[in-house]
Amino acid sequence: MNYRKFGNIIDKISALGFGAMRLPVTGEDKHIDEERAIEMIRYAIDQGVNYVDTAYPYHNGESEIVVGKALQDGYRKKTYIATKCPVWAIHQEEDFDKILEEQLMKLQVEKIDFYLLHALDKDRLENKIKKYNLIEHMEKAREAGKISYIGFSFHDELSVFKEIVDFYDKWDFCQIQFNYINTDYQAGLEGLEYAASKGLGVIIMEPLLGGKLANPYDNVAEILSDQKTPVEWALDFVWNRPEVALLLSGMSTMEQVKDNLCYADQSNVSMLQAKELDMLKEAKKVFDTQALVRCTKCAYCLPCPVGINIPELFELYNKSAVIGIDQAKELYNGIKIKANQCRTCKHCEIECPQHIEISQVMKKISASF
Repeated sequence: MNYRKFGNIIDKISALGFGAMRLPVTGEDKHIDEERAIEMIRYAIDQGVNYVDTAYPYHNGESEIVVGKALQDGYRKKTYIATKCPVWAIHQEEDFDKILEEQLMKLQVEKIDFYLLHALDKDRLENKIKKYNLIEHMEKAREAGKISYIGFSFHDELSVFKEIVDFYDKWDFCQIQFNYINTDYQAGLEGLEYAASKGLGVIIMEPLLGGKLANPYDNVAEILSDQKTPVEWALDFVWNRPEVALLLSGMSTMEQVKDNLCYADQSNVSMLQAKELDMLKEAKKVFDTQALVRCTKCAYCLPCPVGINIPELFELYNKSAVIGIDQAKELYNGIKIKANQCRTCKHCEIECPQHIEISQVMKKISASF
């Protein structure tokens, strides 16, 4: 494992962090396969990973519980643990402490190393962070020894990101979406550099854009050199940046864990040559012409009240730009609950961290197919 400096707070953080958002699940009930998940997390830690990331809503609340179990038997001492405060669930100041206590219990720990305000945007800054004095509550939790470092994850425009960074002068770290496609999306490259210039440790999520860069469109894959796998090219793009403390990968299989560990072992700052960066820029140009919806399949939009599998429809809609509308229509006809059954309740839009106008896209999908 290669290690990097984490802002101004830690000198040795693993280049690869274990994201517990996409753990293996069982059958149709989609509960976490605890035995496999624990084996994967512990294997990664045994190989040098020292950052495990989870959150209150992941896997319908099961992720924190399973991570807590994985860190028993001495593993807690070997790694930092990160989880997130679900700011959308706070409706009065007392809720912060209640939720934090619940998370400590689920994780079976006395202290959370890295505590983030989850998925911040302009609305949550004004109507949650400021309204309920959440920074003050974070500081009190740190003084009480319940958390060590204060940070936030982010999904909004660059200007909002800078506003949040500047809102509090004692942020320890932040977490942003970044990959060779999203260089100018949300915080993007400019936000990465801005946060690092302020001394924040920067964690990268979605380095594979919800798996899209692991199995890229054929036209994108043709641009990438076969000297590395598409996954390795995507991860190396992130590791190449000196501002990056670590990247998170939501791993679902032991094979993915082992592959990512190999990639991390070879990672370094400035590891890519100019011609390789140019290749990835060209891949971005092609990708951007085919990505009709910026969905990362995080599934925050689910469940839909009428049962629409929103990420599945978005994936098919994006795929139609590559495989052609006729072949896509055949696949669409096999889907039981279709886009035209959307009731425009917009519950999904409130939850979407990518701020996709889902109800409007459903109309486009229905018309397209």
